[in-house]
Amino acid sequence: MDMWKYFGITHADHTVMNPLSLEKTRELVGLLRLPEGGRVLDVACGKAEFLCLVAEAYGVTATGIELSPYTVDAARKNVNKRGLAGSIELLQTDGAEYRPDAPESLDLASCIGASWVFQNHRGTLEALAKMTRPGGLVLTGEPFWRNDPDPEYLKVTGADPNMCGSHAGNAADGVNAGLDLLYTTASSQDDWDHYEGLQWQAAERYAADHPDDPDVKALLGSIRRSRDAYLRWGRNCLGWAMYLFRKP
Repeated sequence: MDMWKYFGITHADHTVMNPLSLEKTRELVGLLRLPEGGRVLDVACGKAEFLCLVAEAYGVTATGIELSPYTVDAARKNVNKRGLAGSIELLQTDGAEYRPDAPESLDLASCIGASWVFQNHRGTLEALAKMTRPGGLVLTGEPFWRNDPDPEYLKVTGADPNMCGSHAGNAADGVNAGLDLLYTTASSQDDWDHYEGLQWQAAERYAADHPDDPDVKALLGSIRRSRDAYLRWGRNCLGWAMYLFRKP
């Protein structure tokens, strides 16, 4: 099954496509204190909810990068519905290849939940920092291990134990990259349950509504394995947080 189709189906009901609640996302936006008319970039912007909130709060000019054809379509609908097409540009391209018009020119550069675009979290921080002006902000969203993952969980999900580190380690990545840590906020158990549960519901609904889709068998097999692994192991070992840094 096509990866982007899978994520498009399973995240159909999500407003924010990561485990942080919309309420916490709004609180984070309120802490950014961006200059009016500033320039913002979000790599792997999902449905552009974060960019919409930032544009509504600060009147910035923003660019969202999104590779998934399913998600970028949803992002365009969100932006247009809120009358922000003149403020937010959406590009369907590889975020690793994007360059702003001038280096060190952005007031905020973010990549939330997609550090694979730049190989890893440290690589993401370094790439974003190169695009950000001195005094500007760098924001990432990253998973972390709350506890050592059960070997059976890794086996069932195919997850790499090195796919993420600790919460403190994620924060240290930015400091070690020469950035100042300003703030971090982590998902609660309720946030995680909501994020995961919406995926199960969306997949089951799609399967019921599209019984003739040849991908339904693969879709249900994957989402049900993911569901069972989350309930048995992932709920207790996997965390998620946002990390806000300032470039000196």
